[in-house]
Amino acid sequence: MSFAEPPEALPASACLLAFDTSTEHLALALQGRDGAGFTRLAAGGAAASAALLPQVHGLLAQARLTLADLDAVAFGRGPGAFTGLRTACAVAQGLGLGLARPLLPIDSLLIVAEDARAQAAPDAAAFEVGVAMDARMDEVYAGRYRWQGGDWQVLQWPALCSLPALAEAWAGATGQAVAGSALAAFGPRLGLPAGGDRIEAERDRAGALLRLAVQTARTGQGVDAAEALPLYLRDKVALTSAEREAVRSAATA
Repeated sequence: MSFAEPPEALPASACLLAFDTSTEHLALALQGRDGAGFTRLAAGGAAASAALLPQVHGLLAQARLTLADLDAVAFGRGPGAFTGLRTACAVAQGLGLGLARPLLPIDSLLIVAEDARAQAAPDAAAFEVGVAMDARMDEVYAGRYRWQGGDWQVLQWPALCSLPALAEAWAGATGQAVAGSALAAFGPRLGLPAGGDRIEAERDRAGALLRLAVQTARTGQGVDAAEALPLYLRDKVALTSAEREAVRSAATA
């Protein structure tokens, strides 16, 4: 099924599945029709291709739901590890096509921002945070975000930056916080402005993912499976055998 018109906003009671495999951790979240939330964090990385679908079925079983109960599927579109992005996108597309449900792309850096907000300023009306994730090879995936009026705004879209380029881009930033794995990976080499909170470790990635999925569903930001593409900031071609199997399994689930 293809959605000729943009999917409408989903009600607060919508049943939502969300997953992100952009990092070394596999984050999954589920909202049942009664509003109950279920989350889990598992090993990701190279294991994500084989682990994602079994983890999805395990979470559904925990909530006593099936794939047919879902109203939409959210997935972390990146940026992040290539294999993880391809896995999440492929499984999301398979579920979207097989179930004829809209898909909700989630900015994977925004998951870090939402977790940082929950740690540093959960009740604040406004909160600004820069996210810098270790991208290996002395580079980072970086973006800046502002929470205001109960919604997130993008101040700087996700980009792949060298350490000097990031320091230059954020030289005049006055945000309240900086979060992400690059803080521990590079330390003072990041050359970030002094002041503000430094949030190196995520506390509840799956919980942050669930909140973003619910917010995205309520604002009608769903897309057709054909438009559910990963955000590539580095290039690679061809699916691995495990990724191809994930596509087949999702399509027939």
